[in-house]
Amino acid sequence: MKLMNSEAALKREFGDRMARSIQMRLQLLRHAPSLADVPTAPPPRRHQLSQDRDEQFAVDLVHPYRLIFEVNQDPIPRKEDNGVDVTKVTAVKVFEVTDYH
Repeated sequence: MKLMNSEAALKREFGDRMARSIQMRLQLLRHAPSLADVPTAPPPRRHQLSQDRDEQFAVDLVHPYRLIFEVNQDPIPRKEDNGVDVTKVTAVKVFEVTDYH
């Protein structure tokens, strides 16, 4: 998502507060050695989505918005139960900022 690479574009699209929140979450995702290192407690509250989005993850932004991303590895690291092994996820692709509720 090209928009995520420009502070000015983020501010134009989402406003100052939301742009700051997005930038903080992107920095956290970039610097985490694995997805398991992104906290599940608020903020940022990393969580896996469910139902038709069960291969996607989110982190909280300014309520009620979330930064949505997916694993950007082929193949996706899996646990024995076929769930995503977040300890081995080292690359993600951000593709949406949304209120999915």
